[in-house]
Amino acid sequence: MTHDHDLVLRPTAAQTEAALNPPPGRNGGDLVVETLAGLGATTVFGLPGQHALGMFDALRRSDLRYIGLRVENNAGFAADAYGRITGEAAPLLLSTGPGALTSLAALQEARAASAPVLAISSQVPTAGLGGGRHGYLHELPDQAASFRGVVKSVHTVRTQSQIPSAIAEAWTSALTVPHGPVWVEIPQDVLLAETAVPVVTGGDTFPEELPPRPELTAVAADLLSRAERPAIIAGGGVVRADASKKLRQLAERLQAPVVTTFGGKGAFPWTHPLSLQSWLEDRHTTDFLEDADVLLVVGSGLGELSSNYHTFRPRGRVIQIEADLGKLESNHPALGIHADARLALQALLETVGERTDPAAPERVRAVLDKVRERIASQELTLEQGVLAAVRRALPPGAPSFWDMTILAYWAWSAFDAEAPNAMHSAQGAGGLGYGFPAALGAAVADPTHPVLAVSGDGGALYSIAELATARQYDLNVTWLIVDDGGYGILREYMTDAFGQPTATELTRPDYVALAESFGVPGVRTSPKTLEADLAKALAAPGPSVVVLPAVLRMFAPTHLD
Repeated sequence: MTHDHDLVLRPTAAQTEAALNPPPGRNGGDLVVETLAGLGATTVFGLPGQHALGMFDALRRSDLRYIGLRVENNAGFAADAYGRITGEAAPLLLSTGPGALTSLAALQEARAASAPVLAISSQVPTAGLGGGRHGYLHELPDQAASFRGVVKSVHTVRTQSQIPSAIAEAWTSALTVPHGPVWVEIPQDVLLAETAVPVVTGGDTFPEELPPRPELTAVAADLLSRAERPAIIAGGGVVRADASKKLRQLAERLQAPVVTTFGGKGAFPWTHPLSLQSWLEDRHTTDFLEDADVLLVVGSGLGELSSNYHTFRPRGRVIQIEADLGKLESNHPALGIHADARLALQALLETVGERTDPAAPERVRAVLDKVRERIASQELTLEQGVLAAVRRALPPGAPSFWDMTILAYWAWSAFDAEAPNAMHSAQGAGGLGYGFPAALGAAVADPTHPVLAVSGDGGALYSIAELATARQYDLNVTWLIVDDGGYGILREYMTDAFGQPTATELTRPDYVALAESFGVPGVRTSPKTLEADLAKALAAPGPSVVVLPAVLRMFAPTHLD
């Protein structure tokens, strides 16, 4: 009797020839790039360093496209966006010690947002491993320890024969739900030494699926079918699982209103009669969700932002579908279903009954009317006008990447992403500097659409060096910089909390002149001309910068009431 796991793939004649007669001059770095190519990678991001030169030398003997950024953290953000757009594991090549550590904030964001990033770093020579203090350049007692609390998995290589298997194992980990960043480290001498290991010609990996337990989906389907006031919170897991169509089918069958989290933007059509949009930082929405007798939470851990800063107190039964086991019931008791969102929604669609509720769209409109009235009472026409101008200027299908800035905070709640996987921000980990380098990674992933990056002047200075990257690779990214002379949101927080801000004001450059010094066209705009200037920049090929001098305000929170 033959079982699938007994089958062995026989090498082709070409593979046998390559194995028996490998080309001369190969080293451990060649094993890295050969393995990546065999796994299906076409593009790598990174920054060279002394210990990692074996990998970078091997790149010139491969067909992999290399995109080099100017700061390792920015390279990590670019790889993060590439992974989000393509769904592939994005290779990130780094050097030991300072180079590796500089990527930590980007890897934290990738972990929080479940973006598949395959970080491969060099290490000190093999003789220096083990925690001793040998005095090697870049030496750390335990480099991997710095990453264990950040990434999904850590893989340390000690010999060349381990390289293909370690990278394949890491690749599988990155692409097994929940997706996320992984870490591989290879000693300098292993990368540089000539290798006798045959050319890597295979690399198929099969990330495991995460189906729901059928007894749990049966209970969930029964609860939803009998609910009087069902509602749905759709998180980033819906987008990552490409489950938006299934979510819409289920919502329409149940006549259940849907609100998307900030990480789940675009998971449900913005103007759908059942759409509560993304107004999670609003007590009217929170009240509505608390009143649901059955609340289905899909692909969200109901963390700080998704729970209106932990003021959300559901009174009905909660069903939570979540691929990250650590997030399951971590904030609220629920019928917890550990599963990929797409597979779980499909199971529900196969078993849930159809409900009729003609009043559901009317109840949704009532909530949105209350939200609009609350915002309108705060005299925030400038902010609403700026956000609307950005939306009108952004072509259909063009993705946007938002830094941690006041306009992004507005966009979380008030911006129509128009499609799944089209709007991304650093709301997972909340670090500055994400928007522009992430947009560069997206432009590499899909050059058929212009890409918009949005930053404040504070965040812009984190990634200003990447204007050189944008120009070098002629990437089609328009960078909108809202210049308010400081860390605007922190200025507001401190003023509200302490009466006045401290350490929030910034001396900044002339961003237009600075962009032009990199050979990147720049324009200074105003709220009245923003739409036209931004649309023109997005329509032009290559990188561009649009600077909007404006002091924007945030709408008043409701979680402090």
